[in-house]
Amino acid sequence: MYNYISAEEAVYTVKSGNRVFFHGSACTPNHLIDELAKQSHRLKNVEMVSITQQGNVEIAKPEYKKSFFVNSLFVSTPVRNAVNSDNGDYVPIFLSEIPILFRKNILPLDVALITVSPPDKHGFCTLGTSVDVARAAVDTAKLVVAIVNPLMPRTHGDGMIHVSKIHKMVWHEEELLTVDYGSKVEDEEMLVGKNVAELIEDRSTLQMGIGTIPDAVLKCLGSHKDLGVHTEMLSDGVIDLIQNDVINNKYKGYNDNKTITSFCFGTRKLYDYVDDNTVFAFKDVSDVNFPINIMRNKKMVAINSAIEIDLTGQVCADSIGTMQYSGIGGQMDFMRGAALSEDGKPIIAITSRTKKGVSRIVPFLKQGAGVVTTRGHIHWVVTEYGTAYLYGKNLRQRAQELISIAHPEDREMLQRAAYERFKH
Repeated sequence: MYNYISAEEAVYTVKSGNRVFFHGSACTPNHLIDELAKQSHRLKNVEMVSITQQGNVEIAKPEYKKSFFVNSLFVSTPVRNAVNSDNGDYVPIFLSEIPILFRKNILPLDVALITVSPPDKHGFCTLGTSVDVARAAVDTAKLVVAIVNPLMPRTHGDGMIHVSKIHKMVWHEEELLTVDYGSKVEDEEMLVGKNVAELIEDRSTLQMGIGTIPDAVLKCLGSHKDLGVHTEMLSDGVIDLIQNDVINNKYKGYNDNKTITSFCFGTRKLYDYVDDNTVFAFKDVSDVNFPINIMRNKKMVAINSAIEIDLTGQVCADSIGTMQYSGIGGQMDFMRGAALSEDGKPIIAITSRTKKGVSRIVPFLKQGAGVVTTRGHIHWVVTEYGTAYLYGKNLRQRAQELISIAHPEDREMLQRAAYERFKH
């Protein structure tokens, strides 16, 4: 019924000098990316634009730098080396505003390479697990090339795309990329999760960032009641809470009765659970992450993490010094939206130390570090040692609050630094 072609033929639509969007997370089109690598000899100066690439991402490797340039809007592991080399770069931007770059032709797209679920009886595919910025990409790209993967879940929300809008289709069955955050949660992270859970009231609406700490928080919410979800990203931790009616979205005040997200990334269990499940609405990230929409949820709780926090409350979440590690993402969208919500709580949740034993609470951010959440936006900071509330506190008070939740072995060092700075 549909005209499926080979990956080789499909990616031949990419020409030298094109700006190409690549679908992200579990939708990363590595089957097409591998074929582009094989055709690299005919291509020069192709700009790769994406968020959260996963898997192999062959063309991000140094040997392809004459053909491809990685211009990342949110950095993930497969492209991190490229972004921090002469083969790539990073665009600092709020996740909610990335669609503006496409829609206002600030970054006009020549081609969008995506992965979709198979067409239904009406000819509609879906953007599957990642609607996020892909919705704007497929709406604005001159050419849309899609892998049709029968293992991609069919999701409800903004991700519908009719086959007539897809210029080239490649049928390719392949297991989706997965991550199991729940299995990686360590003891310190569980303690952080417990402390965060104590701040969450019944009938709160939750946003969880990426990683193990959000899953640790979810593991600690089993006795809560009537929670809602409005988040940019979902992982497996929500499944049990939905099935046990802990998350039922009854009292959000905005998009009641729906779990709102822009993408999900987890195990096959999660992908099967969201498949054709009308409880979930996968929305354009410019809608999900718009701070005014976030604030419409009552008791909005935003739970995000950080690389380091200085004694005044400046949060670095996207770089290690000058090395670009991730991106601004949706942290500020949700920190601000939660702060404006009725009885909302913006929370930065971290372990007191890195896995290498380095304090995350520091006298000064590393030289070149990026401030994602400013000290004017910070409210709650939580570690395994407790909770610090910084809002309305002066700089000296903030330093003492943060020192009190630092690792005990780091507190003397931090006290000396605070005294040196504040003479008090």
